[in-house]
Amino acid sequence: MWLGLSKQLTGRRLQSAAVITRMGINTTAQGPFNWVAGQRCQPVDNVGEFDNVSPRTGKLFCRIPASGKMEVDRAVATARSAFPGWAAMSGMERGRLLTKAAAIMRENLEDIARLDVNDNGKPIWEARADMESVIACLEYYGGLAPAIVGYHCKLPGGSWGTASREPLGVVGGVGAWNYPLQTCTWKVGPALACGNTFIYKPSPLAPLAAVVLGEVLQQAGVPDGVYNVVQGEGETGALLSSHQGCDKLSFTGSVPTGAKIMAAGAKGIKNVTLELGGKSPLIIFDDANLKNAVKGALMANFLTQGEVCSNGTRIFVQRGVYEEFLKEFVKQAKQMKIGDPMNDDTTVGGTISEDHAKKVLGYIESARSEGATVACGGERVIVGGDCASGWYLSPAVLTDCTDGMKAVKEEIFGAVAAVLVFDTEEEALERANNTDFGLAAGVFTKDVTRAHRVVNKLEAGTTYINTFNLAPAELPFGGYKMSGIGRENGLAAIEHYTQYKTVYVEMNDVDCGPLYQED
Repeated sequence: MWLGLSKQLTGRRLQSAAVITRMGINTTAQGPFNWVAGQRCQPVDNVGEFDNVSPRTGKLFCRIPASGKMEVDRAVATARSAFPGWAAMSGMERGRLLTKAAAIMRENLEDIARLDVNDNGKPIWEARADMESVIACLEYYGGLAPAIVGYHCKLPGGSWGTASREPLGVVGGVGAWNYPLQTCTWKVGPALACGNTFIYKPSPLAPLAAVVLGEVLQQAGVPDGVYNVVQGEGETGALLSSHQGCDKLSFTGSVPTGAKIMAAGAKGIKNVTLELGGKSPLIIFDDANLKNAVKGALMANFLTQGEVCSNGTRIFVQRGVYEEFLKEFVKQAKQMKIGDPMNDDTTVGGTISEDHAKKVLGYIESARSEGATVACGGERVIVGGDCASGWYLSPAVLTDCTDGMKAVKEEIFGAVAAVLVFDTEEEALERANNTDFGLAAGVFTKDVTRAHRVVNKLEAGTTYINTFNLAPAELPFGGYKMSGIGRENGLAAIEHYTQYKTVYVEMNDVDCGPLYQED
């Protein structure tokens, strides 16, 4: 979900070797880590603590209390109390505050990006790009807020009606660790623009940036209680998603957890949005610009250590260019620089955790055991200095794969690309769609007619022609099948954070037919 920013992000010099606090924005690993009623705070009760281990160093970054029932109750009550005043503001007023928040985020971009590197492990140039996408989201919904309106229609006899868009109320959100602030803002931006209030629970693997957003919004003038953060693991997430004080649930993460949140929402008949996993296909035809196809395949597999839900990890290459593509793709994968993600020239950072790294390596071993060839990568690399204890994995390319292999069928969520050969367009489409997922898909070809014909038949919510993994705020993002329900970003997100209220205005005497008899 990279925004595809200009080269200046990769070449920008770091301003400081230390993460600092500026303008009241705390970008250190010092708590408190909850944000309720407009301030950092300790939970009033907790269900234990969890370690936040930095993927960059592999060492303890901080320990965070996990919020219990009383703290979740407090956060929901705070959001409920703040809702009437926030909802009563005009869209112009709310939008102005979101736009101001975007400007504050830009002023603090470098510091927040560096916090993200320590919390998430991705290279600094990617973290900067993520911050740009956060800013774009706030700017987009800040600009859109005044236009979130219903409509008026004339009815027979001079009567008329309106259908107004009303906020849902209090939103409970649970986010992911691969894009910590982006997945948060993709929910919070449209929700707040529509007049809702929010309680967000970040992933325990990357929990820090969401609290910084609270400080940014407060500094922009967003009233206290409109946005709140409760930290925790699965138990805290269950408390929030099952809370009857929430009117809407939004989740980004795995299919199993998404199913639990959907079940929790069903008990209260709540509006639920789910952005879940994927095993996306990338189809490369023999007439494609191969240099661009290789670039697209790198973006589709190796950003953020391969920890991207929309990744095009099943690369179908037409037989006529298979060998040429594979040679260059493997060459480029081998040239990626594994190192300290704080360095501008690093292209492979630290995997989110030791457990997840071992899971990724397990999939590679599974592919070997089923007959695949590991053309490159798939090994732990020890990075020196502060990063020596981190889990850094070299990008892996699998060949000699079949569609039925575990590593080809299941979401790995790591830098593992399976390159498969195909002969005909019909074959590629059938194999590409043979999955339970449908988050993304892409095609590389110079034939515009074929490109549109193919994407129209791909069973995926987000499709690409001659690129991959771009997610601008202006366009909806979401999936088909088990990849989720609903959409984030674009105008489509407004549908998931508003409800219609219809008003019928009768301008004549009531006509009820024979029900009423004159004396």
